[in-house]
Amino acid sequence: MESNNSIVSGFDSDKDDSLKITLCKIPGVQNGCMIILEGYIDTYNSSFFQKQMTKVIGAGFFNLLFDCKRLSYVSSTGLGSFTILLKMVKVKGGDIVLSEVQEKVVEVFQILGFSQFFNLKETTEEALEFLRNGGGKSMGTVFPKLFPCPSCGRSLQAAHAGRFRCTNCKAILTIKADGSVVLG
Repeated sequence: MESNNSIVSGFDSDKDDSLKITLCKIPGVQNGCMIILEGYIDTYNSSFFQKQMTKVIGAGFFNLLFDCKRLSYVSSTGLGSFTILLKMVKVKGGDIVLSEVQEKVVEVFQILGFSQFFNLKETTEEALEFLRNGGGKSMGTVFPKLFPCPSCGRSLQAAHAGRFRCTNCKAILTIKADGSVVLG
């Protein structure tokens, strides 16, 4: 297994005892890197996490698979870091997928309305297959989609088709594969 520094030069020059990060190139995925997270991401270490991931993106990795089976907690600040990273890779034509996310971490994503923006897969194998098949690009050109909530008019964004809750008025929305949006 390659060292972090051989994948991203100088990656291990910074450390944080609360979050261990291990990097692995993904064979068969252009610009692909698996990031194994162990520990937690909160207000105190989210800037460290974001700085390290910026190094990964700066090294040319835009298709990121986060293995989260050993990630015990993510705060709202940590979710903000994931969101910033998603924006960074999307403009470069990449994607982010998270695998084996613990239920309590999934709940934080759902409660804060972030589950609609991220690809969450139950297994690492599913996540790898998702990236090997082009990630979010396989969903067509409709997504990500910006749209007004049909109930309150707030501007929302969806990464894929499905059922979501408006972050403003809490209305349940269904976004179809063709990009159409309906209440319920």
